[in-house]
Amino acid sequence: MVVNCQLKRVYVNEKWCLGCHLCEYYCAFASTGEKDMARALKDIRINPRIRVEERNGISFAVSCRHCTEPLCVKGCITGALSKSGGIITVDRNRCIGCYTCILSCPYGAVSPSEDGAIQKCELCIKTHEGTPRCVSGCPNGAIVFEERGE
Repeated sequence: MVVNCQLKRVYVNEKWCLGCHLCEYYCAFASTGEKDMARALKDIRINPRIRVEERNGISFAVSCRHCTEPLCVKGCITGALSKSGGIITVDRNRCIGCYTCILSCPYGAVSPSEDGAIQKCELCIKTHEGTPRCVSGCPNGAIVFEERGE
């Protein structure tokens, strides 16, 4: 599993976010398992686990905050969402698509996937070791993966 990142989270510095949406493409690319982004994402509509939104001229990325007391996990009636080592993960085989977790998340970080199950940021632990792809792909350093105090 993941070593020594129980307290690391993805944070966004809105002052530096360009609103370029590259983090969304890197996120979608990370879940393909492919080596070439252009080939992996060509001619498909991406459905990333991170979203860039804009309000009042400020761009910011929305992704799972891996809460200390996650309402999405508490609200999941099948146990498809669980928390281990500080990271909330999805067991897609257990998800029945009731979307209670979507309604429970105060940050809007859980969304439906293409097949009806839910999806959310899992810090790329299933597809990529180390720094999440949205962080490493951000051209302006607006997205960081670091430990911060509560």
